[in-house]
Amino acid sequence: MKILVGSKNPVKIDAVRDAFHKYFDEIEVIGYEVDSGVPHQPVNDETFAGAKNRAVELQKINSKNSLTADFFVGIEGGITKIFDRWFALGLMCIINKDDLVGFGTSPLFELPAFVINKLLNGTELGDVIDNLMSDDNTKQKGGAISYFTNGIMNRKELYTHGLIAALVPFNHQGLFFPNHSIE
Repeated sequence: MKILVGSKNPVKIDAVRDAFHKYFDEIEVIGYEVDSGVPHQPVNDETFAGAKNRAVELQKINSKNSLTADFFVGIEGGITKIFDRWFALGLMCIINKDDLVGFGTSPLFELPAFVINKLLNGTELGDVIDNLMSDDNTKQKGGAISYFTNGIMNRKELYTHGLIAALVPFNHQGLFFPNHSIE
C-alpha cells in the first residue's frame, strides 16, 4: 500500500507510518512538499481547508506522475477558539484512491494568551515555541505539545492519534459511505 503525505517533515511522515501500521501490514509512506493554500498559521476552519488542500494536491501529483498511491494524507497544525478559549490542534484529512474523505483531529491543548496574540498577529506556533525553548525547528521534533506537557507527549504521538481518528470512516465504509460500492 502506498501512502502520500503532504509534507517532508519527518514527524508527520513517522506519524502517518505509525497510524497506518495499526491497520495495514505492508505500507510505503512518501512525503511531498505541497502548498496548503492557507496562511502559515491557520485559524479555525482554515486548518480544515489546509489539510484537505494538501491531500488534494497529492492526488494531482499522483495522477500526473502515475504513482498509484492508495491514500493521500494532509496534516495541518492550527488553532481554534472553543468555549471562549484558544487551543492548538493537528487536523488530518485522508483521501483514498476512490475519492472518499475522512477527517480527524489530534487532541486539543490550550494555549496561553501571549502565545495566541503572537499567532493572531502572523507568527507561526513553531517559531513561538522555538523562541520559548531557545531551540531551532522544534516542529520537526517534539513541538509545542512537548513543551506544554513537559515532555510527556510529543508531536508525533499527537498526530498519530489524529490520523487514527481520520481513518475511522475507512474502517467502517458502509456506515460512512453507504452509496459507495465496497469490494
